[in-house]
Amino acid sequence: MIYVITGPTNTGKDRIAIDLAKRIGGEIINADAFHVYRQLHIGTNKPKEEDFEGIKHHLFEIVDVDENYSIARYQKETRIIIEDLLAKNIPIIMLGGSGLYIKAALYDYHFKEEPAVDMSQYDKLENKKLHGVLKTVDLAAAETIHYNNRHRVLRALQIYHAQGIKKSDIPIKKDSVPLYKTLFFGIDFDRGDLYLRIVERVQRMINDGLFDEVKNLIHKYGNEQQAFHAIGYKEPISYLLGKITKEQAINDIITNTRHYVKRQITFVRHQFDMHWIKSVDDIIRISKNG
Repeated sequence: MIYVITGPTNTGKDRIAIDLAKRIGGEIINADAFHVYRQLHIGTNKPKEEDFEGIKHHLFEIVDVDENYSIARYQKETRIIIEDLLAKNIPIIMLGGSGLYIKAALYDYHFKEEPAVDMSQYDKLENKKLHGVLKTVDLAAAETIHYNNRHRVLRALQIYHAQGIKKSDIPIKKDSVPLYKTLFFGIDFDRGDLYLRIVERVQRMINDGLFDEVKNLIHKYGNEQQAFHAIGYKEPISYLLGKITKEQAINDIITNTRHYVKRQITFVRHQFDMHWIKSVDDIIRISKNG
C-alpha cells in the first residue's frame, strides 16, 4: 500500500507522515521538488534529520544545487524504491506537495523526448518582455503563469519550440487508476488560518537567516541554478541583485507562496481522489474501510 500525504504547503504534512510511519512501520519517499537539494534549507522549510525520529526517508537531499533534477529522473528513481519496498512488504508514504512528481511516479505517465533547443535568445529579456513573447505564441498559457515566474514562462516557450505545440493544448486529465494500490490524503485546513501561518513562517525564515543563506549560495554557485527558482530563493536573489527592495522581496515570498497554495489545491483536487483528514487516526480508519 502507498499512502500519499500531499496538498498545500504549511499544513503539517510532515508531522502526520512521521506519526503514520511509526504506527504502520512504513518508510517515507520525499515528494517535494526542492527537498532533493542538499543545500536548500531555510527557504524550503526543510525538516532536520532529528525531526525524522528514526524514520527512513528516501530521495531527500540527494543532489547539489548545481545539478539539474528532472521529473523524469524522479519517476525512475521513485519507482525503483517503490518496487523494492513493496517486495519487502514495507508500507510506503509519499510526502510532499509537488503534484506532478507524485503523478509521474504513480501513474502511467510518459515523458516525450524533446530535441535540444537554444533558449539563449531569451537570456537578456526582463520578465515582463519574456512573458509578452509567450503571449504571442500561447496566450492561454500566459494567462495562467505570472510574469515573475520566469522558470514556467521559459518552460512553456521551450515546449512550443521543441515540440511544436502549445503548452495550453497539452491535456491534463485525471487518471482513474494508479499503477499501485494507493490512497491520497491531505490535511484539512482553514484557508484564512493557513494564509496567516504562511506570513508567520516567512517571518521565521527571515529570523533564521534566509537572506544570509541565499547570499552564501549565490556566492558559491552563482544565481542561475535551476534550484534557485524555488519560492524563498528567487525573491531574495532579486533583492541581492539590486532589482527590488528587501521589503518587496519578503512581500513577494508571501504572495508567491499564497499563489502556490492555490495551485496546489486546484491540482490535487482535480488529479487525485483525495481524502481530507485531521489526524493519523483518520488515515488508519479510511485505509481499513478502503
